Amino acid sequence: MIPIISIIIPCFNSEITLESTLESVLNQEFQNWEAIIINDGSVDKTEEIALNWSKNDNRFRYFSKQNEGLSKTRNYGIAKSKGEYILPLDSDNQLKKDFVSNAIIVFEKDSSVGVVYGDAEYFGERTGSWNVENFDLQKMLLNNYIDACAIYKKKIWEQVGGYDEKMPFQGHEDWELWLALGILNVKFHHLKKTTFRYFVSNNSMIRSFTDEMLKSNQDYIAKKYSNCYQNQYAKLYLKVKEKDIEYDENLKSEKFVINLFFKTFFGFTVFKQKKIKNN
Repeated sequence: MIPIISIIIPCFNSEITLESTLESVLNQEFQNWEAIIINDGSVDKTEEIALNWSKNDNRFRYFSKQNEGLSKTRNYGIAKSKGEYILPLDSDNQLKKDFVSNAIIVFEKDSSVGVVYGDAEYFGERTGSWNVENFDLQKMLLNNYIDACAIYKKKIWEQVGGYDEKMPFQGHEDWELWLALGILNVKFHHLKKTTFRYFVSNNSMIRSFTDEMLKSNQDYIAKKYSNCYQNQYAKLYLKVKEKDIEYDENLKSEKFVINLFFKTFFGFTVFKQKKIKNN
């Protein structure tokens, strides 16, 4: 039977968390899946654990390669997948049992949907909920707020050329993918419920990110999608022009528009502002 969905699980020294992650796949209400486990150069017992699972259930498929990082590993696994839909799953996170079944219902009801995602529940060294918002391209241009653990059609991954393997530092591959899909007007559907558990550890890759590394990735994104940033600036400028609001003369200046743009996308202003008069 050809699987409907392929769950892509890159692993690097994942012996502590991998069992629980695979257990969450096995416990899905929707059972027509394959799980592709890719060992990205681990030196612990990751391979032993993965091989054991693949021997007991042939829906778990195991591959091993040299360490190349998250983007290349995800692309490697997706290229070997057979499903119509893709679900990237980090080897320390855990799926809620109804995530896949709920997503499939959405895709079947609305063929225009390309991505289905939800909220998350923290566990490990942090607890609580991670509640996200509906997809908005302008907000996504500022920063990523949707985790990689979402379900999307494989054909749209092919359409944008997969995860970008040229990012200066791994860790923002999902951000870049969401931008690429957003520019193509792919429809995102937010389930508005918890769909997975997100593991927080002091050893998490994101904890090792420095400000310089973050800036390098942000600069890369800004250059790659400069046309999109410019188009959104133009829309913002026209929106301001169309508003029938009494502004102070200085606030009608080009400086105000520039400030509004930087405030929207980057969280700061360039020029000192005067107060807006009350209507």
